Amino acid sequence: MFYDWTYILVLAGALLCMIASAGVKSTYKKYSRVPAACGMTGAEVAERLLSINNISDVSVNHISGSLTDHYNPKTGEVNLSDDVYNSRSVAAIGVAAHECGHVMQHNNGYVPLAIRSALVPIANFGSNLGLPMVIIGLILGIGYTRSGQDSIGMIIAEIGIVLFCFGVLFQLITLPVEFNASHRALKMLEKNEILEREEISGSRAVLGAAAMTYVAAAASSILQLLRLLLIVNNNRRRD
Repeated sequence: MFYDWTYILVLAGALLCMIASAGVKSTYKKYSRVPAACGMTGAEVAERLLSINNISDVSVNHISGSLTDHYNPKTGEVNLSDDVYNSRSVAAIGVAAHECGHVMQHNNGYVPLAIRSALVPIANFGSNLGLPMVIIGLILGIGYTRSGQDSIGMIIAEIGIVLFCFGVLFQLITLPVEFNASHRALKMLEKNEILEREEISGSRAVLGAAAMTYVAAAASSILQLLRLLLIVNNNRRRD
């Protein structure tokens, strides 16, 4: 249970996440040194895009941290990090526009975003309790009883796997949400002539690298789920 080859799956997932994280940091660092010809900061770009789209109930705020940017639909806030809010770089403008892309999704009733929002409570619950429940099930002695019925351990483990699946589903539905937000961002930047053609390619590279972190996270979750399924199945066979 604790020392088996399936740990390779966990390590592979962790490696993917590390590579993706390094990629986005490297790409962002590169284009954060490229000033945009428009001379606007990330905050100014976000405010302009919201104004152009007649959205007046969403504020643009400054938060601490590095690449901690996000849109909060509950409070109606586009929160931009230290690296983005006051920066006039191609990278910062791309990130700010991406968050505005999420605002557009919310404003237009983008279905995948609505599904992801609905999944948040159960996904958090499943991510926090799914793995512990599987482990508890294994400790209790997962497998079939002599009567052929599932043991308590098996039942607990299977419930844990189902809960964990909601976390994986959340990761998967996040992919179209993030890719679509980036598509909207680049389209807005080009349409409103905020960035020049060659600058658009820089922002695209930054947003593409950021998207890969979500792909890696989803792949890591799938690999972890596969590992749990293999462990449960192996314990069944031994019994």
